[in-house]
Amino acid sequence: MGGIAGGVSAAASAAAGRPVLVHSFEQWRHAARDLLAHKVPPHAVQWISHKDDGDLFSQGAEPAAAHAVQPDSKSTMRIPRQLMDMLQSAACCRVPNRWAFLYLVLWRWQQGEKDVLSAADEDGARLHAMVKAVHREEHDMHAYIRFRERREDAGPPRFVAWFEPAHDVLPQVARHFTSRMGKVSWMIATPEASVLWDGATLHSTGPLMRGPEDIDDAGEALWLTYYRSIFNPARLNADLMHGHIPTRFWKNLPEGAVVPEMVSQAAAGARKVGQTHSVGQRGGTVIPISADKAQPQRDAPTTLDQCRRCELWQHATQAVGGVGPQAARIMLVGEQPGDQEDLAGLPFVGPAGQLLDRAMAKAELDRRAIYLTNAVKHFKWEPRGKRRMHKTPAQREVDACAYWLSSELEQVQPEVVVALGSTALKAVTGNPHATLKEVLGKPFLHEGRWVVVVYHPSYILRVPGEDMKAQAFGVMVDGFRQARELAAPLS
Repeated sequence: MGGIAGGVSAAASAAAGRPVLVHSFEQWRHAARDLLAHKVPPHAVQWISHKDDGDLFSQGAEPAAAHAVQPDSKSTMRIPRQLMDMLQSAACCRVPNRWAFLYLVLWRWQQGEKDVLSAADEDGARLHAMVKAVHREEHDMHAYIRFRERREDAGPPRFVAWFEPAHDVLPQVARHFTSRMGKVSWMIATPEASVLWDGATLHSTGPLMRGPEDIDDAGEALWLTYYRSIFNPARLNADLMHGHIPTRFWKNLPEGAVVPEMVSQAAAGARKVGQTHSVGQRGGTVIPISADKAQPQRDAPTTLDQCRRCELWQHATQAVGGVGPQAARIMLVGEQPGDQEDLAGLPFVGPAGQLLDRAMAKAELDRRAIYLTNAVKHFKWEPRGKRRMHKTPAQREVDACAYWLSSELEQVQPEVVVALGSTALKAVTGNPHATLKEVLGKPFLHEGRWVVVVYHPSYILRVPGEDMKAQAFGVMVDGFRQARELAAPLS
């Protein structure tokens, strides 16, 4: 449970027709408590903050007609921790009238409208969207921020980073880097505020830089040389690269200045040189792979490409990550990429993917609205003649890839997960002893989301006899329909 500490003057200010001025979530909590205690409805309150709700951290003169909120510790109002956490996250979302909207949500909840927390409610859906946008911005800032090392004689901080967040997530992100960076001193600067870490204490202040050009990075030239050396034009897909790393982040990355040139060179012909020499060799068997086919259709190397959590990467062309909408209601989880997926860099593009498409079409599921991924991200195979044949991944390999699947679930937040086969079921539930027989055709809740289990399309392709194939295919279609119905109330 969480409490809202009160402010005695917010209700009086609203009654007098004066705006209620807030700069932070804490000030909003004080004001909201006072307004609720005096039963002031949302339409009777005018909320303002400095720079028109654009910034939680701005300082400056307050408008003469506005009333600054003062805390009152005499009483508290208890609200659910879930609602408090959502309100606090949504308060970081830079949208017009955010304070008024948050008060509307709190007012409705106090009036007994508990469905305001549901994503099926209009206001609840907006609240969930704001929270998700803030969490996504936190994730992006963790992923795309770049610390640049200053010269030793420049003094602290040793590392400096510039970032332009779309939402007010700097305090949360700063706490993340205090544990990640250890005792080394650093600073993160944004257009609105800055945070400095001296190795023991985190300090917040106003803007200290105009942009990344204010950073003198002694090691940037070395980094750019290294980046050029690892750039593989055979794996380039510019559209997907911009999809995974939005354009607004590139201008603040050191490598952002050289990427356009390298993309241009790749388009001019460097792409035709693929990394096909060593991929087809294993255990004394040479399997020829066409350089034309080994042209991955996705972005430049990512963190996933550098994964060495197990040994499967040694004999795979690349890691194959998930694809689909980042806000998909349904996520399909398979076992691992196959031969064609390994070459293309995309999941479910081979025969199993074609059967999957037929089943989804029959169940009236739009593949474009579904997030597709695998429990294991590298292709495990064994040579048979001149072909690379699928080999079931071991449990230790599934466990090694659990980090990546967990990250995808956290990012996408699907309402329904469809597990294709036994390996996917074990990966999704984290239970190495789970069996299909127990849950096939029986949706169940796991960690707050529905899980539907069906056969893997590769199993349907291998099963003997047309009758058995048709039966297994029917189970898959029925499962897809169940997933669609479970997701439908929230769509």
